Amino acid sequence: MSAPTEKKIPMLSWQQLMKHNDVLLAVGIVLVVTMMLIPLPPFLLDVLLTMNIALSVTILLVTLYTREPLQYSTFPTILLFATLFRLGLNVSTTRLILLYGDAGQVVHAFGNFVIGGNYVVGMLIFIILVIINFIVITNGAGRVSEVAARFTLDAMPGKQLSIDADLNAGMIDEKTAKHRRQTIQREADFYGTMDGASKFVKGDAIAAIIITVINVVGGLIIGVMQMGMPLAQAAATFTTLSVGDGLVSQMPALIISAATGILVTRVNDSDQSLGDEIGGQMFQNPKVMAIMGSLMLVMGMVPGLPNLPFLTIGALAVGGSFLLVKNKREETEMALLEDKKAKAIQGKKKATTENVLELLQVEMMELEIGYRLVPLIEADAGGDLLERISQIRRQMALELGFVLPSVRVRDNLQLAPNQYNIKLRGVTIETGEVVSDLWLAMSTDPDGVEPIDGIETREPAFGLPALWIEAEEKESAELAGYTVVSASAVVSTHLTEVIKKNAADILSRSDVQNLLNNVKKSNESLVGDLVPEMLNEAQIHLILQNLLREKVCIRDMVSILEALSYHARVNKETDYLTEQVRMALSRSICKQHQNPENGELPVITLDPAVEEQVAQGLTQDGQMLALGPVFTQKLFAALNEEIERVISTQGVQPVILCNGRLRLPFRRLIERMLPQIAVLSYNEIGPSVKATAVGSVRVDLAQLA
Repeated sequence: MSAPTEKKIPMLSWQQLMKHNDVLLAVGIVLVVTMMLIPLPPFLLDVLLTMNIALSVTILLVTLYTREPLQYSTFPTILLFATLFRLGLNVSTTRLILLYGDAGQVVHAFGNFVIGGNYVVGMLIFIILVIINFIVITNGAGRVSEVAARFTLDAMPGKQLSIDADLNAGMIDEKTAKHRRQTIQREADFYGTMDGASKFVKGDAIAAIIITVINVVGGLIIGVMQMGMPLAQAAATFTTLSVGDGLVSQMPALIISAATGILVTRVNDSDQSLGDEIGGQMFQNPKVMAIMGSLMLVMGMVPGLPNLPFLTIGALAVGGSFLLVKNKREETEMALLEDKKAKAIQGKKKATTENVLELLQVEMMELEIGYRLVPLIEADAGGDLLERISQIRRQMALELGFVLPSVRVRDNLQLAPNQYNIKLRGVTIETGEVVSDLWLAMSTDPDGVEPIDGIETREPAFGLPALWIEAEEKESAELAGYTVVSASAVVSTHLTEVIKKNAADILSRSDVQNLLNNVKKSNESLVGDLVPEMLNEAQIHLILQNLLREKVCIRDMVSILEALSYHARVNKETDYLTEQVRMALSRSICKQHQNPENGELPVITLDPAVEEQVAQGLTQDGQMLALGPVFTQKLFAALNEEIERVISTQGVQPVILCNGRLRLPFRRLIERMLPQIAVLSYNEIGPSVKATAVGSVRVDLAQLA
């Protein structure tokens, strides 16, 4: 038969025990309470007293290496447990002292070895320790905890407001804000509990005095009356044991009190341990060390004083000051060397990585100029192009209703010398040529003015025929009926027209956010009710782009947002909301197209038959037109003919007036062929607007059959 296999009992490792800290803590608290009731053998009591000393030293060391108080947030609770444990040991040692006149080797050692067997000296040492602990350390730590708790609570509202301000400004995210709020709450809780926990140590000191008196008096009575000891023997025995017990208890209490004072006097937001901070703040100034060492050396030479200690400390301090000066000089030299290396490396990176990264950045608006146009941007050479661009930004803010982003001007050697490019988001959309040292002479009617000499060209913004003339001929050209402008004025005018035509693409999401924030300053409830409950910023962005695409100024943001907040409850479709906003802005839209001379609004209407034919071509969603190619061709021809007739005969640019249901689809139909012609609906003509019909678009529908 085979031998029976032995079953090994699994042993719990230290890591397995640490996984059950909650169970160990509960068991420890129960044992502390139990040992107050059940007598403990002297050997076990020696072990527990040793554990108490080790625990107090551990608490002190952890406190020294804690960088900020919140890292040791469990300290108030640990202080309570340590006090309870120490009081339990006091009860157990008192029981053994009074019952048997013996409390184990630890108490006996403190009563004989530490105090030299002289219980009078031991009593005095015990009283001194209690005074130090109770009056100096515990009292001071309690006061610091009280003041810190009060100041922390008073500062909480300000810290909360600071966090909210950083969150609203976008400097931190919601997760960081939540963490900082929790930290503030933990600080308040910590200093509040420390204020109360410091009372544990004070109460422990009082209890130690009372327990020691009880042990001495009770021991004398029991030793003389029950054990039959002589009075002197009873006094020596029980006083020595009582003082030893008091010293065993007060040494850990003193250590923990010191740890409490160290913890509550630490300053937050420190990245160094306490030893590093003290060393750096007290012994790193060579002037201080030199002056102190010199004073010690002088005192060491005074007759009657012990020369050796003063001279030794003075020499060490002066020598330390010289070493500090030498170390600081070496650190400065090393810092300069490292700085040079860092700058060299940074220069190499800047020549490679950073330059490449700059190429990846796309400017919203950019003006590239050839090398002969550089004087236009140099103020020392009389160039005023940059000033004109600043004026354009102010002008566009009034005409378009939003702040134009900065226009970056740079020279480009790849361009022709007199050429310039206007870029939008890195793509060239317009180009032109100017001569920086000449003037441009233009006339809307070249045949009606006296001809002058010059270089023939075309004005880049509107394509008008023009001439480049010398500065000396400027006055004579103006007298001849020409409009004469500088090269920088030509470029700035061209740039202005490009901005107006592409305003919808220039408007960015950040611009929309700035507009909303500006309205929020004076009408916070309007923005708060609309965004983001009914519409988000992306939808408002699309609506504002629709308005700018038809050259409608969005400066009156309050009227725009009020219209959106009312109609968004019915329909959140952006085209529908755009039309409703246009009706809210009808006064400014009509004003924009009125004849400045008589205040009339010249309109071209659609013939009823044409309007009905167009309405039949509406798609199912009502946003586009699906018309036959023949009808579309004839419609465009009739529109062009009627518009040219009105412009040539009356000298005004008319707008097209049609049914509100057709306005947006009809505008989308003609915007590529006639981008400069505005399309208005009957709903946008206010009662105070004097609309004058100057033409009507007719198409022979019989030829379409």
